[in-house]
Amino acid sequence: MCLSCGCGEPNEDHGNSANITAQDLQSAAQAADISPQEVAENIQAGVGTG
Repeated sequence: MCLSCGCGEPNEDHGNSANITAQDLQSAAQAADISPQEVAENIQAGVGTG
């Protein structure tokens, strides 16, 4: 989904590339050679630590 707003549309960025989509997670996973789930978990772990 637009993972930023939770609309339920996996790859809809609502015309704003700053919104995070499922494709963004997939691309990040490929770059790091990890799963999209691991990317999401790493993002969640990093939120609030800065």
